[in-house]
Amino acid sequence: MGFLIKPAAFGALILAGCLLRHKNILSSNDQKTFSRLVLNITLPAAVIHSFYGFEKEPSLYLMIAMGFLCSLLPFLAAYCLTGKLNRQDRMFTMVNIAGYNIGCFTLPLIQNFFGQTGSVAACMFDTGNAVMMTGGSYALVTTLLHLDTGDNGSVQTPVWKRFLGSIPFDTYMLMLVFSSIGIQIPGWLDALLEPVYQANSFLAMLMIGMMLRPVHGSAALRNTMRVILGRLAFACIFSLSIYHFAPLSLEMRQVLAVTVFAPVSTLAPIYTEKCKGDTAVSSFTASVSIVIGLFVMSGLAMWFRL
Repeated sequence: MGFLIKPAAFGALILAGCLLRHKNILSSNDQKTFSRLVLNITLPAAVIHSFYGFEKEPSLYLMIAMGFLCSLLPFLAAYCLTGKLNRQDRMFTMVNIAGYNIGCFTLPLIQNFFGQTGSVAACMFDTGNAVMMTGGSYALVTTLLHLDTGDNGSVQTPVWKRFLGSIPFDTYMLMLVFSSIGIQIPGWLDALLEPVYQANSFLAMLMIGMMLRPVHGSAALRNTMRVILGRLAFACIFSLSIYHFAPLSLEMRQVLAVTVFAPVSTLAPIYTEKCKGDTAVSSFTASVSIVIGLFVMSGLAMWFRL
């Protein structure tokens, strides 16, 4: 039952964040401060740490590509299938259906079931996922839905600037370049960043709790259900496809078949807020996906390990 400890701790942190805000110990201004800390400091440090000890291997790059596609395809499907919704509902669906919470939630579960080999596979998948998660979905949704236009209808910020304006995205790209040309992260740098990247999960979960508020109204519930059911549908398709057809070892296929059921990214509420969407509904959706992900991923992993 040890694999349940960290996910349960994450759930407790979400509840703690909600309680601290409810008791006015933390305010909405603190919530914005936490989101800036996660985006600009702790998450980039966690990205650098994930590449520590990385060694080039063709199958690892395949997992990066798979992580990117598994994040991109639901996003594109949401864009194509939500044309009849209003712009805010389309934005909410596109931002929250793309990307996975791997570093803060999935990795501890994978480590407990599959060990270090599974962790490497999950981290490589997360590298591809990060292209969308750390700014890609935000850059694309603001461009496709014209959320960043001036009074004359012209786009105020080019899409490439939105990509490069995301510090986590820039960090991932820099680490990919370094790993491709054989530059490894030195041990002293990883040790220096250790207190920073270890704070990432704590701050991210507490931040979600601070954003979490009671959801009222059928529209909010419809948005949540649309995202949850859409993610589950794509997860089933990806899981079956990877397990049966991916040119990887059985253990790697099992790891990725479990990983695609990961919850909504912890950054989704942040980018929902940046798009002037409802962060309370986004946080509620992320919390629901964490509960579902815990049961589905644990059950599937236990079945694989029988």
